[in-house]
Amino acid sequence: MADQDLIEIGEDRSLLLVDDDEPFLRRLARAMEKRGFATETAGSVAAGMAIAKARPPAYAVVDLRLGDGNGLDVVEVLRGTRPDARVVVLTGYGAIATAVAAVKIGATDYLSKPADANDITNALLAKGDALPPPPENPMSADRVRWEHIQRVYELCDRNVSETARRLNMHRRTLQRILAKRSPR
Repeated sequence: MADQDLIEIGEDRSLLLVDDDEPFLRRLARAMEKRGFATETAGSVAAGMAIAKARPPAYAVVDLRLGDGNGLDVVEVLRGTRPDARVVVLTGYGAIATAVAAVKIGATDYLSKPADANDITNALLAKGDALPPPPENPMSADRVRWEHIQRVYELCDRNVSETARRLNMHRRTLQRILAKRSPR
């Protein structure tokens, strides 16, 4: 993305990060602080909504699925308290329906995990309708397939038979895939 396609951070550098993955949240907070943001973190929907009400930030990065609910609730509260905030919704469960819902509620952009700090910064600071550049190292088709299988496996509470049924896959085939390391 060209420099003219990015807006400046501005005087208000406040950034709210909401994610229940604690190690990811700490790494992202450090990376965003290095980029000039004043970060505040929350590990739940309740904590994110409390911060959005008490100290509405100029920027926010919110995970879609959190342990205590949906991150879109935080986006909604933030839109009510600070309509000009630039919000990026992050998720490991990328789907068109959730992307549309996030944008309708007021998210500036929607990124699938794994997104790095550069992707997030570009999305937060992109002007108007400018599209961020494609990722430099996109996931391979094998990796996308593996991620999808892992997500369904987790949603089925690690039940191999139920996961195989939902994926329309033979149980032994699924067991072999789960036993292997993730592809690059």
